[in-house]
Amino acid sequence: MRFNALALVASAIVLGACGGGEGGGTVDSVTPAGTGAATGGATTAAPGTAMPITGTTHEVKMILDGNAYRFDPANITVKQGDGIRFTTVSGQPHNFGFDPAQIADDIEAQLRANMPPGSVELESPYQNTPGESHTFSLAGVKAGKYPFHCQPHLALGMTGVITVE
Repeated sequence: MRFNALALVASAIVLGACGGGEGGGTVDSVTPAGTGAATGGATTAAPGTAMPITGTTHEVKMILDGNAYRFDPANITVKQGDGIRFTTVSGQPHNFGFDPAQIADDIEAQLRANMPPGSVELESPYQNTPGESHTFSLAGVKAGKYPFHCQPHLALGMTGVITVE
């Protein structure tokens, strides 16, 4: 009897810890521009705190073109505070992510915080339907070049580079 009660309490704790959360079931995590607190034209927050898009939202399409998987555009230049909407067109499942070995430690926490809800490490959730999208904020991300990839199609060369000015 004690074992059953202990198992019941432990199960309730585990289920409570796994449940809830913000943005459950959200397909597109667009944050409208201008919703962050601006100071001198830039949004500020503690490092590793999710920051909203304060500039332009650009679109990158994820495509299967013949036998080639690709991002369109594969190389994109944005300003700090802009956002990128990654939209599945064909050849799903797709996602976008960053290799932690290629990202400086002081930038990794901000990238991770700005990832869409449901992301794991530096990988966005998979998109399994044409037209599905996830939006990613580059607010608080230092200027530099950030290689990105589609995890399911990385071995097939589906990569790109985000340049933040």
